[in-house]
Amino acid sequence: MIDQLEQWDKALFRIINGAHNSFGDFVMTWASNKFIWIPLYVVLLYWLFKYKKNYGWMALSLGLLILISDQTASGLLKPWVARLRPCHDPEIMDWVHTPDGCGGRYGFASSHSSNMFALAFFCWFCLKDKLKYIWLLLPWAALIAYSRVYLGVHFPGDVITGALIGLIAGYICFRLFTFVSTKKQKG
Repeated sequence: MIDQLEQWDKALFRIINGAHNSFGDFVMTWASNKFIWIPLYVVLLYWLFKYKKNYGWMALSLGLLILISDQTASGLLKPWVARLRPCHDPEIMDWVHTPDGCGGRYGFASSHSSNMFALAFFCWFCLKDKLKYIWLLLPWAALIAYSRVYLGVHFPGDVITGALIGLIAGYICFRLFTFVSTKKQKG
């Protein structure tokens, strides 16, 4: 069963990574650059602090969010599972297209994917009643996850697992923030 999943993962990777072109290389390298999104992060922080008035608890929740999502993917799973990135996998590395370089040795699970989905889900949970278009953060996170496969640094299973980690981290931190905020209002 595991071998079958791995073969499907590699077959889907071949389709996505093999569909490269110069325009796609530019767009996906741009989408995958975490610094390009700083203005969006600033806007999200503004909305979170505007609509959720518990500033200290919000800051703590955001810090915990990134700590959980990033460390689960990078600190725990990558060294434990030790699945090679596509660009390091001897079976396929000769044809993998990597316009933005290869990255570290291991890729399971994707930190980009876990962090972006954690932020997207947390913001969606917090702001869905306040901002009509907050759901657009989910396709944004999906674009970043897709870019990681396109760029040859992750298998689809790496980014799907990262998205699930992000969903769980986002939900846990939202529930924690809601619990603490409710306690503070009652107390």
